[in-house]
Amino acid sequence: LSGSLMSLYSEGELGSVAVRGCVQFSLRYDPAKKELQVHVLRCRELAEAKKQRSDPYIKTYLLPDKSNRSKRKTTVRKKSLDPIFNETLKYKLEKRDLQGRTLNLSVWHHDSLGRNLFLGEVEIALGTWDWANTRPEWFSLQPRMPISSDSLASRGNLNLALKFIPAGSEGGELPPTGELHIWVKDAQSLIPLQSGTVDAFVQCYVLPDDSKASRQKTRVVKRSLNPLFNHTMVYDGFQAKDLAEACAEFTLWHHEAFSKRQLGGIRLSLGTGSSYGLPVGWMDSTAEEREVWGRLLQQPGQWVEALLPLRTN
Repeated sequence: LSGSLMSLYSEGELGSVAVRGCVQFSLRYDPAKKELQVHVLRCRELAEAKKQRSDPYIKTYLLPDKSNRSKRKTTVRKKSLDPIFNETLKYKLEKRDLQGRTLNLSVWHHDSLGRNLFLGEVEIALGTWDWANTRPEWFSLQPRMPISSDSLASRGNLNLALKFIPAGSEGGELPPTGELHIWVKDAQSLIPLQSGTVDAFVQCYVLPDDSKASRQKTRVVKRSLNPLFNHTMVYDGFQAKDLAEACAEFTLWHHEAFSKRQLGGIRLSLGTGSSYGLPVGWMDSTAEEREVWGRLLQQPGQWVEALLPLRTN
């Protein structure tokens, strides 16, 4: 591995220098081109990789995507501790997909033998960036930060609707038992685990029943950060008092050839911490999730719409 690859893939380093200096750049989102533009202007007072010199270049990633398709680089500026780049690094994506993304911008000394040296980095949380600010700003370079995508509270949003139909409410004693109807519409602004996209499907259980009979799934939607499922599920055998003790658990997964990996989930319940008098860990709904389940119980026969964050905990 070159030192450049090690910036994100490894704890190891091929030599190191004390980080110092700063970098000037601006951020802009162009809605017409659906493009994030990182305009890198210059660096100042960089560390010396060799005798009183460095051959610096700048590299960016849109974390948590650490793959090559997320990597952008400037050209190398030879023999300068105060290099001027004046280059724009571009990413094509929807503005809503910037939520939960972090721009990692790092400065490196280029060595012709491939032993590139890390000179410092800056990380910008794009979800909280003020997009009205397109002026160039100076940022102090920082030592390497360990990258943990698991620190994300959410990896996108799930858009769904639910309806509870009580027994006998539709005339002619139908349905004979209460039915919970679930409409999984789509997911929005998903943050991939590693590669730049997601092959997504949603799985649902109505707990406490975690048997195979309770599990229902959508189809897999390939290569999309905003997958459209438009899938309906029906669970029967419920009375309103049962729903007060139940939890509808939705998990969104990335499908791989021989495995699957979970991105996040939501749990809709009253969040009481117990079910039928027994303490259970899955009755841990957030205030937002509890509010949706409460509306479902209060408005039988009506669709209750919800757009909820896919939490990682």
